Amino acid sequence: MKNTLKNTTITLAGRSIGLAILMSCLLVACEPDMESKEEVTQDVAPAGEAEMLYDAALAAKLGADEYGMKSYVMAFLKAGPNRSQDSLEAARLQSAHLANISRMAKAGDLVMAGPFMDDGAVRGIYIFDVETVEEAEALTSTDPAIQAGRLVMELHPWYGSAALVELNTRHQQIQKTQF
Repeated sequence: MKNTLKNTTITLAGRSIGLAILMSCLLVACEPDMESKEEVTQDVAPAGEAEMLYDAALAAKLGADEYGMKSYVMAFLKAGPNRSQDSLEAARLQSAHLANISRMAKAGDLVMAGPFMDDGAVRGIYIFDVETVEEAEALTSTDPAIQAGRLVMELHPWYGSAALVELNTRHQQIQKTQF
């Protein structure tokens, strides 16, 4: 009985050592080489790296809160009650509308604008870099298409990334043709 118990203990110990060796081999075999480790580090940020990337000066410049966010006003441009202009007048209003968009973007009031592609009642969006709906309303009233009743605006406070204010700078770098 003593020998059986001793043999069982040795067998179990041998299996444990064998299992430990097998696990070690698997870990070594699965560990990436140095080049792969560099790729993994570049592709997947380790925990805590977000703090290392944080740029307090940039956050302050962009008006970011602790989440990197800030308040904007989003506008939905909708088809207005007066869309009966002839094609020449509609084209003139569209041209003036685009010029107004460019003016507001250059002034830093308009962060983003663009049409919807489905020809529905909601024609496009604006995102204004302003604090209040009233400020956005004042900017909206400068649009010739709004003044003519061709478009109407629906304004909403919106919370988004503070980095969005840098969109126009990037857009200028990739825009080949001006509106």
